[in-house]
Amino acid sequence: MSALSVVERRVVKSNKFASFLPNSIEALPRLKHLNHLLTVCGKSNHLRTGESIHAHLIVTNQASRAKDAWQINSLINLYTKCGKTVNARKVFDLMPQRNVVSWTSLMKGYQDSGFDSEVLKMFKSMVFSGESESRPNEYVATVVLKSCSSSLRLEEGKQCHGCFLKHGLTSHEFVRNCLVYMYSSCSGTREAIRILDNLQYCDLLAYNSALSGYLEFGALREGVDVLRKMAREDFVWDNFTYMSCLKLCSSLKDLEMARQIHSRIVRAGLDEEGVTGALINMYGKCGKVLYAQRVYDNTKDRNIVMKTSLMDAYFQDKSFEDALNLFAEMDTKEVHPNDYTFAVLLNSVSELSLLKHGDLVHGLVVKSGFQSHVMVCNALVNMYAKSGSIEDTWKVFSGMSFRDRVTWNTLICGFSHHGLGREALEAFDKMMTSGEIPNHITFIGVLQACSHIGFVEEGHYYFNQVMKQFGVEPDLRHYTCIVRLLSKAGLFKEVETFMRTAPIEWDVVAWRSLLNACYVRRNYSLGKKIAEYAIEMYPNDSGMYILLSNIHAKSKEWEGVAKVRTLMKQRRVKKEPGISWISIRNQVYVFLSEDNQHREILLIYAKVKEVLAKIRPLGYAADVAGDFHDVDEEQRENNLAYHSEKLAVAYGLMKTPENSTLYVTKNVRICDDCHSAIKLISKVSNRLIVVRDSNRFHHFKDGHCSCCDYW
Repeated sequence: MSALSVVERRVVKSNKFASFLPNSIEALPRLKHLNHLLTVCGKSNHLRTGESIHAHLIVTNQASRAKDAWQINSLINLYTKCGKTVNARKVFDLMPQRNVVSWTSLMKGYQDSGFDSEVLKMFKSMVFSGESESRPNEYVATVVLKSCSSSLRLEEGKQCHGCFLKHGLTSHEFVRNCLVYMYSSCSGTREAIRILDNLQYCDLLAYNSALSGYLEFGALREGVDVLRKMAREDFVWDNFTYMSCLKLCSSLKDLEMARQIHSRIVRAGLDEEGVTGALINMYGKCGKVLYAQRVYDNTKDRNIVMKTSLMDAYFQDKSFEDALNLFAEMDTKEVHPNDYTFAVLLNSVSELSLLKHGDLVHGLVVKSGFQSHVMVCNALVNMYAKSGSIEDTWKVFSGMSFRDRVTWNTLICGFSHHGLGREALEAFDKMMTSGEIPNHITFIGVLQACSHIGFVEEGHYYFNQVMKQFGVEPDLRHYTCIVRLLSKAGLFKEVETFMRTAPIEWDVVAWRSLLNACYVRRNYSLGKKIAEYAIEMYPNDSGMYILLSNIHAKSKEWEGVAKVRTLMKQRRVKKEPGISWISIRNQVYVFLSEDNQHREILLIYAKVKEVLAKIRPLGYAADVAGDFHDVDEEQRENNLAYHSEKLAVAYGLMKTPENSTLYVTKNVRICDDCHSAIKLISKVSNRLIVVRDSNRFHHFKDGHCSCCDYW
């Protein structure tokens, strides 16, 4: 049986190709339709049939003659469309004579496979080949310029621009648009705007290309200039234009511009789901969640895109419970959640540290078939890390078949947040081995890890050498990590020198970190000086006042405590009340210090007294110096006994099975007395107690804490 007969039988059996065949196989012209069939095979990824046709061409000596170049080009197209670029290159190399279609087909295949450097090498070979039928045309130009754009090769792009200018190709509309996009996305300079100004005729597509490129590069000022030029032209904007404009407003958080774009959308009568979803998303990122809700309410056909956009708007507004409630109201049988929906949902759960709710969402993710989606898995890794279960974080990470930079960053920062510095640095080493390139977020996690475990030399090495090696410019957050690293190690002279010589302006977080180190290291004299300076610099930051008050209280300087409190009243600076919450059987219970609103409060108070009585023989004594009121010792001890975190832990001991883990979240720093008490409670109750405060995670087990009493 001949190879062609095999082809014909397969083609007849395939419904995809049946419409291209005559009613009778015998009537099929044996050569006429082969090129057409190869094209169909490429479009439908029917590789085996295409390979059979290739075999027939080889047997009949039609794959190596110059006059059959059009059929060989179809073979190259087939292999590139089916993802077999290596096979396409073999066919190309064996061609006796090539034309511009041959080069274009293979270059497009390399581009689709992500090998932009190969595209540029192919183009160079094409230019220097000297073949008369291989002169670049407008299709070659678009492929090459797109590869320059996607690989950010600006210098090569400029050289290609000159080449296409010599060949007279820049007059073609789509070549011109590719040039504009390349310059805007590769450099962020005003070169793209200059090209727009020099064009005799500039259409909407060229402006869209420039705006899209600037947005991708992050050149927002240039993007605004392009938008102004578009507004002056008499163009009818399309959906892509509006989507780009709304994205620009979101990045700038420019509400006034957003309103103007919105009014233009209304006048144009656009109600397409993509534009409406972008509007909701834009208002969310501009901090106007009520506007986003209004757009959503005024939309008739609400789909999952709009619902997810509104959920994300609530997430951006830090209204995490509202985001969860919106999902709970969805009928998931009629409106199927997508990967973005689950990502927003899981990120909202993570901010509230609701581990049990996160477990339920994880089950729904698996049931819905999204457990292999990278975005969803990244959100799962983040959720478990922020909800206190670092073991589940590792399980999800280990089960991922594909990981991107976000995955590694989330794991490294998760380990650091839990105080597992060595594990974080090991994860960084594995990230390097995997070939993933670190960015500024990666090094925040790495430097925090060094701070947690006191690796001063290693921290300097990562900051001064490794970051430069990867071209990551340190910003304020990286410098603040070094301040934490040095101050935690008690190297206050080195901190002073570092802060004086650093080429940045320090913010309140850096000064608060240094002040906290003075408090923990009991360097009260330096702490008072720093606090006085920082309070003058940032008079509305309550954290500075509280830390200074703590220092005075630890020194039993009650007059100093009173002065700080008076100053806070005069400046109307309010201390954020301490709140703790714990999730038990999918129900969240919130506690305030000295709470008397809970329906079981008397039983909870009794449980607190019981556990405190049990830990006193182990050495617990109330840290009355940590109560910042000038009252008698008995009253101060009573004040400390009913802090919100103690109430949450006591309620967890009452309502959960023995030996189970307790997960408690607190909105501010855990106090010294509660930290000491919970360490011993974990021992007498034989429990792992995980407390997430505003600084980090504390894993209390068998009388010890993962923070080693520094937080």
